[in-house]
Amino acid sequence: MKISIELSLYPLAEEQYKTEIWAFIKRLRAVEGLQVVTNGMSTQVFGDYDLAVNHVMAAIKHVHQNTGAAVFVCKFINGDRSQVEAES
Repeated sequence: MKISIELSLYPLAEEQYKTEIWAFIKRLRAVEGLQVVTNGMSTQVFGDYDLAVNHVMAAIKHVHQNTGAAVFVCKFINGDRSQVEAES
């Protein structure tokens, strides 16, 4: 089964918030089997359900363990919506 996940990360740190966001994205891009697409508002992750959910949750946990406070806004959509997004 496939899944599409859209995430927005909002570190509540005054400094180096861009560094934290890019580190989060790079962590996800390093996972073989995931397609990771970014834009100015969010990061989209497409792939096998278990692979994507497990790695996204691990990346979220890493941020929470290693930064001050951070807010995530997430959407989990059943199916691979990467082609639908590209056609829009």
